[in-house]
Amino acid sequence: MTSDPARPFGRVLTAMVTPLAEDGSIDLAGAQELAAHLVDRQSHDGLVVFGTTGESPTIGDGEQHAVLEAVLDAVGDRATVIAGVGTNDTAHSIDKARSAARLGVHGLLVVTPYYNKPPQAGLLRHFTAVADATELPVMLYDIPPRSVVPIEVETLVRAAEHPNIVAVKDAKGDLGAVMWTKARTDLAYYSGEDLLNLPLLAVGAVGVVSVVGHLVGPRLAELIAAVESGNLDKARAVNQALLPVYTGIFRTQGTIMVKAALRELGLPSGPVRPPLVDATAEQIAQLRSDLAAGGVSL
Repeated sequence: MTSDPARPFGRVLTAMVTPLAEDGSIDLAGAQELAAHLVDRQSHDGLVVFGTTGESPTIGDGEQHAVLEAVLDAVGDRATVIAGVGTNDTAHSIDKARSAARLGVHGLLVVTPYYNKPPQAGLLRHFTAVADATELPVMLYDIPPRSVVPIEVETLVRAAEHPNIVAVKDAKGDLGAVMWTKARTDLAYYSGEDLLNLPLLAVGAVGVVSVVGHLVGPRLAELIAAVESGNLDKARAVNQALLPVYTGIFRTQGTIMVKAALRELGLPSGPVRPPLVDATAEQIAQLRSDLAAGGVSL
C-alpha cells in the first residue's frame, strides 16, 4: 500500500478478472489465488476489483461482497484493494460504496454512468454523491467508448474540489484534456488504456490500471520507472516490446482474452458470463502467437 499523496493507489494496478467455476459460479478460492499471484509474482501495488475486466455488470451485489472480502483477506495487508462501485444508478452506487467501505477496501473506482447519457451537471452530482457516502479516496473512471459521455475538463476541475476525489483512471484517449486537467488540478492520473500507457505517463500519469498487467506486471513497473527517471529511450524500448501483448489482449475483448491467457497459464480464471463468450480455438491460437511476439509464453 502507498502513503504517497501524489500516487494515492500505487504505481502498477490491474483491473482483476473475476474467476468463475465452470458452472459460472464465483470461485472465491481462485480469486484469492489470483490476487496473491498478481501481488507476489507480478509486482502489483494494488488491484481494482470489479472494474470492467471484472465483469461488474453481470456480477450480483452479494457476489461482489464475497469476492471483495476474499481478496482483502488474501492481499489486503500488502496491496491497495480498490472496489469498483460505479453503476448508472446513483443510489445503487452509493449503497455499493458504503458496503465496500464496511468491508475495509482502501479506495473506490466510480465509472461514468453508462447508457443514461447524463449531462455534465449530472456527472458531477453523481460523482460527488458517491464521494460523500464514505471517507474513502475515489478514482473516477473516464471511458467514453463504454459510457458514451466523456468527463469534460471543467467537470473534472469541479470534481477535484471534493476532498475524497483524488484520481482519474483515463481511457478517453484525449491527451490534451489530460494535460489541461493536470494543469488545473492535483488529480493523480492512471492510464486506463494499455496502448496509451507510455504517452499518458509522459504527460504526467503516476501509474497504470492495466488489463495486460495480469501477464506483464514487472515490465509495466519497468516502463513507469524508465519514464520517471527520464530514460525515454528505455521507456520506448519497453513499450515497443509490449505492443504485441497490447494487441493480442484487445483483438476481441479484454476480459475474454485475459481469461483465456490465464487459463492457458494454469491460473484461476474460468469462463466469462454472458453476454460475453469465451475465446474460440482460433482466437487462442492467435493469442499465443501475439503473446509470444511480446515475450509471454503460454
